[in-house]
Amino acid sequence: MVVFTSKYAIELMKVYFDNAATTPIRNEVIELMTQSMSTTFGNPSSTHGFGRTAKSIIETARKSVAKHLNCEPQEIIFTSGGTESDNMILRCAVKDLGVRTIISSLLEHHAVLHALNDLEKEGVRIHYVDSDENGSPRVDHLESILKSDDTLKLVSLMHINNEIGNILNLDRVGALCKANGAYFHTDAVQGVGHFTFDLKSQPIDFLAAAAHKFHGPKGIGFAYIRKKNALNPLIVGGPQERGLRAGTESVHNIIGLQKAIEMAYDNLEEERAYILGLKKYFISQLKGLFPTAHFNGLSGNLEESTYTLVNVAIPLEDSKSQLLDFHMDLKGIACSKGSACQAGADSGSHVLRNLKRSKTIEKHASLRFSFSSFNTTKEVDYVIQSLSTL
Repeated sequence: MVVFTSKYAIELMKVYFDNAATTPIRNEVIELMTQSMSTTFGNPSSTHGFGRTAKSIIETARKSVAKHLNCEPQEIIFTSGGTESDNMILRCAVKDLGVRTIISSLLEHHAVLHALNDLEKEGVRIHYVDSDENGSPRVDHLESILKSDDTLKLVSLMHINNEIGNILNLDRVGALCKANGAYFHTDAVQGVGHFTFDLKSQPIDFLAAAAHKFHGPKGIGFAYIRKKNALNPLIVGGPQERGLRAGTESVHNIIGLQKAIEMAYDNLEEERAYILGLKKYFISQLKGLFPTAHFNGLSGNLEESTYTLVNVAIPLEDSKSQLLDFHMDLKGIACSKGSACQAGADSGSHVLRNLKRSKTIEKHASLRFSFSSFNTTKEVDYVIQSLSTL
């Protein structure tokens, strides 16, 4: 047993509060994937029995995903994850649909922002909608951009902000896009598996998702492409995925995604209530320790942010703020200063930089804590105790 010696002696624990970066894989998912790797190894493009079996499993998984999102199976294209799906959708919308203007937000994931930077160099007009004081896109500004530009447009706004947890009203934005003849794409990587979707009725043209955000494997995700929006492949070289994504399908990963999304939605209400309880408890305990702590964006709002995370500016003196994430890591606590995709970068969080925060809050170190049903209140207590030793 390792014990820290300080004014509060705390037994060292390992606490994983970085579920927005990736989630632990469910045991049931691992078991199915392991079985698949030893029994379903045929190439799905092969015409013999081994290949046909693998192909049948993929199509069963596709139907399962479609059922849980209420869309058509042919509208689900398996990819390597959210980044590929976002790039595929944005680039192909320009190349194949003739989109000349894309409207997005500076608070999007870099999977979208970096793709837009490249497209802008290729002549696509990019507009960034203003955000309000909480970091949510201003719908009135979005509407004014839509009405002022007569080119074919696509709006790309994420469903759940991966750093500050703000929830976008998909129906409102989608309806606005439809009324103005624009396509609507949403990066739903933080939403799928945690929120329900009805893609037959929701005005969403394109959607991106990744299995590792809902207790599935890494390296697998999907793009939802509404069937009326005919795209050509971004990756070429074979007829896989209805000709939209070349490359031999990763059967065991697809099986893992299927099992993970089924379990996520089968247990959704129970797990959501449990995780929301953890978030409420965390907020109350943190406020007890730091009454002036500021929750970035809407992450402290239980109604308007995802139940899975909080992002908080902790009021500490500069010397302690600079080493806060290092201190947490030494205590065995996994959390995040920003998006995990930026780990090791010195530039900090582009999302927090673009929030309209006060100078006082900007001086404080911010941490993102994100939760899953694998976490406990005992772990929350340990994190609070660890912060109390600063």
